[in-house]
Amino acid sequence: MIKKISASELKVGMFIHELDCDWLTHPFLKNQFKLSTDKQIQKILDTGIHYVYIDTDRGLDVPDAPTEEEVRETLQKEIIEIATAPAPGIIRVSHEEEMQRARAIKGRAQQLVRNVMADARLGRAVEMEQIDGMVESITESILRNSGAIVGLLTIKNKDDYTFLHCVSVCALLVAFCRTLNLDSETTRLAGTGGLLHDTGKALVPDEVLNKPGKLTDEEFEIIKRHPRDGYEILLKSPEIGPIPLDITLHHHERMDGNGYPDKLKPEQIPQLVRMSSIVDVYDAITADRCYHRGIPATDALRKLHEWSSFHFDPVLVQAFIRCVGIYPVGSLVRLESGRLAVVIEQNDTSLLQPRVKIVFNTKTKNPVEPYDLDLSRPMGSGGADRIIAHEDPAKHGRDTQRFIQYIQASVM
Repeated sequence: MIKKISASELKVGMFIHELDCDWLTHPFLKNQFKLSTDKQIQKILDTGIHYVYIDTDRGLDVPDAPTEEEVRETLQKEIIEIATAPAPGIIRVSHEEEMQRARAIKGRAQQLVRNVMADARLGRAVEMEQIDGMVESITESILRNSGAIVGLLTIKNKDDYTFLHCVSVCALLVAFCRTLNLDSETTRLAGTGGLLHDTGKALVPDEVLNKPGKLTDEEFEIIKRHPRDGYEILLKSPEIGPIPLDITLHHHERMDGNGYPDKLKPEQIPQLVRMSSIVDVYDAITADRCYHRGIPATDALRKLHEWSSFHFDPVLVQAFIRCVGIYPVGSLVRLESGRLAVVIEQNDTSLLQPRVKIVFNTKTKNPVEPYDLDLSRPMGSGGADRIIAHEDPAKHGRDTQRFIQYIQASVM
């Protein structure tokens, strides 16, 4: 049985099923292992991990600890409560109308970040005029229909992950600022910080950055240098401004003081930096990498909510959940009718009733000719169904998985 316990309750002989933090944070070679020494326990505590999941079938038990399923149900109820608030903003154009522009913006932005990284390796300053123009294009797309470019950026090629991650963090930060009704200049600067936040990774050796396995302690220390390296690179562009510099330097800081590079206390972390850390982790854990498979967006939001007890600002995490929706664009969901659908657009009046594209019938176990369904509409008006859970395409066989992923790609 899998249970959640406080790290302070750890004992030699317990089997770690999951360290309750994002895998970019902890230095362990494996996510699952049996505790054999007090030194391992101390390393977990020193890393700032507050909770872990243990497997009581493979190690010692804590009798009164909640099970993984009980924790999951509690978190899901809390997420649903957050999602019942009205969704932010008004969609100006349809998802379909914006997609063509969004695809073009994605391609240009990806190439721009690639060029920034190449220039950084050569010691050149970032050309801020091009960055400003790209952030403006992304912001305009977000204002027309945020789901188009945000959903599109969930699809990342593993080889281009670093570049697309920067573009995705930019778009999500702009959408996040819009959710909080921040002014246009603050939003622009936040987007700039998002687009440039990983510039320091240009100096990380490829064999470390793209290593197909867990990093050693020494390699992890190399990775942890990238925020300060990026900060130093961007200082060569004096017109950049303090907000993008702060996001670049401090997007790995955490509210419990266990982040890096400066182990800032909560009162030392500005709002936009707190927002960037949430967005950065969300995009990272939902993406497929050479060393791990991304988790579904709905699971990622649940994890962010869980980790907000210590690592993130809980109020901002709740706002971010309302920003992207409990079922983000591109998510595969199961409906009460037994049909599977891909979320293609949020509903401004209810995050629980998005517009979806039906792709599969679990009762007949067959794909269907895709068609749209607006879950906010009543029976007879294209609705009369509801989401009961997110769904993993891998559960339905390789051929079906490929079909669903093709539909996801076509609507994003």
